[in-house]
Amino acid sequence: MTHSHDHHHHDHDHHSINYNRAFLIGTILNTGFVIIELRFGFWTHSLSLLADGGHNLSDVFGLLLAWSGNILAQHPPTQRYTYGLRRSSILAALFNALILLLVMGGIAWDAIQRLFHPSPISGVTIIIVASVGVVINTVTALLFMSGRRQDLNIRGVFLHMASDALVSCGVILTGLAILFTGWLWFDPLVSLLIVAVIVVGTWQLLRDSLSLALDGVPLAIEPQAVRTYLKELPGVAQIHDLHIWAMSTQETALTVHLVMPNGFPGDAFLSETCQQLYDLFGIEHPTLQIETGDSNYPCVLAPDHRV
Repeated sequence: MTHSHDHHHHDHDHHSINYNRAFLIGTILNTGFVIIELRFGFWTHSLSLLADGGHNLSDVFGLLLAWSGNILAQHPPTQRYTYGLRRSSILAALFNALILLLVMGGIAWDAIQRLFHPSPISGVTIIIVASVGVVINTVTALLFMSGRRQDLNIRGVFLHMASDALVSCGVILTGLAILFTGWLWFDPLVSLLIVAVIVVGTWQLLRDSLSLALDGVPLAIEPQAVRTYLKELPGVAQIHDLHIWAMSTQETALTVHLVMPNGFPGDAFLSETCQQLYDLFGIEHPTLQIETGDSNYPCVLAPDHRV
């Protein structure tokens, strides 16, 4: 039986959007704000400000982590790392989700403690500082808004920044409530409500990034649609050993065995099929193996349970 293994490389710029400037601006803005927020938090004895400052500090690390993942994902292949370091962006998204959940756990714990042991804080101060936080976090989130649907790593950064803006809004509400009513319990209550909202959004990020880390099919791709397309290609009798996985948060790979009784269909067939896989499903890195289905030399990977 004749086997033909071919791979067609598309000349697509996977990193056409350069986020280095956005990462730099976001990191500078948030680092400066963390310093201001923690300083006023200690000065006014506001646990809301300190908690928000700690959350913002985690986002600075999140920005640096995502930035590193974005840069490493563009590292060229080597003999040892034949795909380069593309998966770094997936790991960055996963760690960002874990960091955000841990920080939310810390804020929730502090909020529960404050429900039973409220302490007086300056409403005016936390309103002013938190208002600055809303502006900085919103601006930073907008820097990454355009790429949040296409890149899970960028989505993690966007979620971090949007969450920060939401937390800061909660701090403003806390300041207003304390200023006009003296309700110290309002501070931890709002914190707990915000934590609940953020955890719901972050949980999906955790699931998606964990799925990609375990070579799951990206959610934007329907495996059955890909299988149907390949089965209906001219000259294809059957397919097997189909695998679809994320090389990075921006690139998807595919391997499949095509059983074609008439033999190798030519380079034009491979080129057109690979282009269609990109145009229809966004799969940039397909590898197709052609088999004739000779019963004397059966493919050991043909059964569905074989990997």
